[in-house]
Amino acid sequence: MEKGYPDRAGISPEEFTKTVAPLRDVAVRAAAEPGAAPFVLVVTRSLVPVEEMVELTRLESGTKPGIVDRHYEEGSLARFVPVEGAEPPAEPAYLLLGADRGEEFCGAVPRDAMAAIAERGRTLLTIEEGLAFVTQYPAALAKNKCFSLGASRCGDRRVPAIWISQRAPKLGWCWEGNPHTWLGMASAAGRAG
Repeated sequence: MEKGYPDRAGISPEEFTKTVAPLRDVAVRAAAEPGAAPFVLVVTRSLVPVEEMVELTRLESGTKPGIVDRHYEEGSLARFVPVEGAEPPAEPAYLLLGADRGEEFCGAVPRDAMAAIAERGRTLLTIEEGLAFVTQYPAALAKNKCFSLGASRCGDRRVPAIWISQRAPKLGWCWEGNPHTWLGMASAAGRAG
C-alpha cells in the first residue's frame, strides 16, 4: 500500500486488499521457512505495468527509484514472458516462496546456472518476481550480489537482470552465454496463488 500499488493498478485500497487477502494464510505459513525472503507478494503486470514496478524499487540505503536500462527498446518489456515451467498462478497477485538471489552463481554462465537450478527442483524468477523481491526486500540487491531473472524470456539470447547503476536498481539484460562475476541467478522454491 505504501508503495502505491492500488493507485497504479487503478483500484481502491480496499479492492487491492481484497485481491491479496487470500494470500495472508499462505504467507504466514511460509514465514516459518528459512531463506532470504520466505515469501514475496508479487503484483503482476495485469495490474501494474512493469515500467512502473521498476520505479518502486530502491536500494536498502537509497532513495533513488529504479530505472529501466536504455537497451530495452520501446515496448520490448511486454515481449518478456514466463518460460515453460515457470508460469505464475493465473491471479493478479500471488506469493513467491523461498526466494533467493542466487549469489552462488556469480561468475557462472547463465544457461548453466539455469540448468543447475532446474536440477534442484527450484524455479527461476520472472521480471515481476525479481522486482517484487527488490521492492519488498531491498537488501536482496547489493554491490557485487545482483541477479538474473531467467524465467522471463522473449525468444532470443537475452536474460533480464537487476543490478545497481547510478545508486539505484536497474532492470537490464545480459546474454545467456556470458558470465558476470557480480550477477547471480535468482530462484525460488515455488509459487502460491
